[in-house]
Amino acid sequence: MNPVEIVRFAVLGLLANKIRTALTMLGVLIGVAAVILLVAVGNGSSQAVRSSIEKLGTNLLTVSHTAGGGRFGAAGSGSALKDLTVDDAHALADPVAAPHVKSASPVQSTSQSVTYAGQSVTVNQIVGTTPDWFATTNHDLGDGALFTADDVTLSRRVAVLGTTTVENVFGPEDPIGKDVLVGGVQFRVVGVLQTRGGAEGQDPDDTIVVPLTALRESLTGYGSLSQIAVQATSSGATAQAQAEITAILDTRHRITSSSAADYRIVSQESLLSARDETTHTFTVLLAAVAAISLLVGGIGITNIMLVTVAERTREIGIRKAIGAPRGAILGQFLAESTLLSVCGGGLGVAAGLFAARFTVVGIEPVVVPSSVVAAFGVSVLIGLFFGSYPAGRAAGLRPIEALRHE
Repeated sequence: MNPVEIVRFAVLGLLANKIRTALTMLGVLIGVAAVILLVAVGNGSSQAVRSSIEKLGTNLLTVSHTAGGGRFGAAGSGSALKDLTVDDAHALADPVAAPHVKSASPVQSTSQSVTYAGQSVTVNQIVGTTPDWFATTNHDLGDGALFTADDVTLSRRVAVLGTTTVENVFGPEDPIGKDVLVGGVQFRVVGVLQTRGGAEGQDPDDTIVVPLTALRESLTGYGSLSQIAVQATSSGATAQAQAEITAILDTRHRITSSSAADYRIVSQESLLSARDETTHTFTVLLAAVAAISLLVGGIGITNIMLVTVAERTREIGIRKAIGAPRGAILGQFLAESTLLSVCGGGLGVAAGLFAARFTVVGIEPVVVPSSVVAAFGVSVLIGLFFGSYPAGRAAGLRPIEALRHE
């Protein structure tokens, strides 16, 4: 029997029980679609995180105060913890001591209620800083104007708002020139930032940026800065900039060893690396969970083919009695199991690609072509592997015993 005849008989065998065939294919379909979709979700999550971090600039370094001091939050023996200060930020921007640092902006942050026209909302990111902060952190102006160095010097109560804050506080109304109460203190809106988006867990557009001096005098008081935002001269200079920051702060804070440091430095590159590793692990776990459903589909193929062999035992006996070779019987049942997995896998690919067009739990899936090929290839191999045992049983039946089967 030639291959064409084997496939024809396999198709006829599958069509003899359409419902059973459809249900078996459904198991494979679900497994393949799950693998494609979950890998796409993991990849989409990774790209969203990467995009969010890269929007801040890969040459951004953040110096934060470690409240307890030390590498793990405990100050070294005999060390005196020092606050991060505006003078520290000025020292980091010294072109002689830190030639690889382009700018350094002090940052004090808090959360306050914001009231306008009798309506009050809470904004969790109220940032007090200097004008350099906008360029350092890649925040672009969308409308109006940014505050100036004079505004900082004179402690003017002016504010630049993120787009989400504008929507929550003002709705469709133009905020430029309007006065709002931030923590009960009046500030005038002078500008609106461009929409950033793309962050996980926290909306970067739900923010208010004000002069550092105005924030300290009106809302937070004086104390340690929340952080210092530092921009390296280029992405390739972040390591040198970090070394220069460390040397300057160690000198100013009289740090004698890294274990006694009362600050920490985080670079966007290190964040990207850490998040990439995390999301890769997350994606692998998702794919492993989805692969279990493919395995279940393969077991389903084995069960269905065993039932098929049992039902067609007399047919097998007749074919063997009239001279059908073992290879023909083996080929027919292997072809049936493979057709089940190929058709189910093909439909699963279509279903997975279709499902990946929709947002899943707030994540835009990004299909990984290799996952499509791998899922379909594995589904075909599953058909061959799990169909081999029933096919072998069918081919091994003795004609006389098969003909006697009721």
